[in-house]
Amino acid sequence: MRAPDSTPVQTYEPPAVPGWAVPRGPVTSDVEAAFLAGAALNSLDNLVRSDPLWIGAWRQRLALKCAAAAVALAGRTETEAQLRDAWHLRQPGAEPGPAGNIFAAWRRMAARSTVVDAAALRAAVDLLGLRWSEDLAALPERLDDIVRTGRPAPLVAAAIVTEVQRCRPEASLLGWWLADQALARRMRWPVAVPLLAMQARGSAFRSLSDRGRIRPGGEGFERASCVALALAATEACRIAGDIAPRAARLIEVAPKLRAKGAGEVIQFLLDDDAISGTLQTKSLTRWGSRRLFERLTALGAVRELSGRASFRLYGL
Repeated sequence: MRAPDSTPVQTYEPPAVPGWAVPRGPVTSDVEAAFLAGAALNSLDNLVRSDPLWIGAWRQRLALKCAAAAVALAGRTETEAQLRDAWHLRQPGAEPGPAGNIFAAWRRMAARSTVVDAAALRAAVDLLGLRWSEDLAALPERLDDIVRTGRPAPLVAAAIVTEVQRCRPEASLLGWWLADQALARRMRWPVAVPLLAMQARGSAFRSLSDRGRIRPGGEGFERASCVALALAATEACRIAGDIAPRAARLIEVAPKLRAKGAGEVIQFLLDDDAISGTLQTKSLTRWGSRRLFERLTALGAVRELSGRASFRLYGL
């Protein structure tokens, strides 16, 4: 973990996807879809390569959004708030439940290398509640082959979703999970950015006749994937724009904090979507955490995310 430094956090303004690159309705042209995806990816690439101190919190917030969409794809009803609670309020070592495990898969993606070997894939398969099989075991090599083709990044992502659909139709969540890994590999990012799952149920994959969905491998899927990526990148940059000023404020007020262990808490806030208001560390008691978060909230450096009077969660 890097030590917080106020200068880059205070002066850095994350890029936004330009308005002319945001899809405003059905996109019928493959060329237009590719153009929109390229413009949006350029903004996102600039953000990732700037590597702001709060990039961990940003990735984990995107992981939460993607996990909520994946849970809905799995036919469950848990919301973002419920997933956040299941993860951050569980007892140490306790299982977060099926929906919480889906969240865990996207959290792991957002915090690890983009290399998908057999061990990483098997861990994701287990978290997603899928049955292991030889066709899934072949996916890391297939992913490598797809990335090495040198095709544009959105088409690489679409190809791995299609490949998973071909070999295991019931494993669609894994396809979307791998898509972000493939995209990051093609973009040469060190860590994947959770993106595409949040658009899997969205307008990008609605058929132009509005009579169904565009399925992986079906006609128009690559075009739809480009549009979905443009929308996802737009949302990711918007979220970065929300987080950046709060992170700058957090670093600004850090010298005013007298609580022992405050520096560790600041780093946790920069690295994750949320932290329990009763966090305990070697240097900080539950009571000390409560006082520290009350102080940070009063200073405008963090937000209380749950809306509750107890079992509170805090984040940028």
